[in-house]
Amino acid sequence: MFNAAINIAEDICSMTEFKRRTTDVVAHLRDTGRAVILTTNGKADVVVQDAASYQRLLERLEACESPASKAKGGA
Repeated sequence: MFNAAINIAEDICSMTEFKRRTTDVVAHLRDTGRAVILTTNGKADVVVQDAASYQRLLERLEACESPASKAKGGA
């Protein structure tokens, strides 16, 4: 599953909450395929993502940067 959209109600938590509920947050990452934004003092600080979703992101980026993609008018 690949869903890049961020759900503001579910995909943002504080560093403190992440430390307290790491297992739950990691389960959420795996279940949704979405990254979670961790905040410090109310400001976005770190983005956490499960390995499978990160790998898909890298593959999509590589495909966009490939010579074949550039020949078709891509990035």
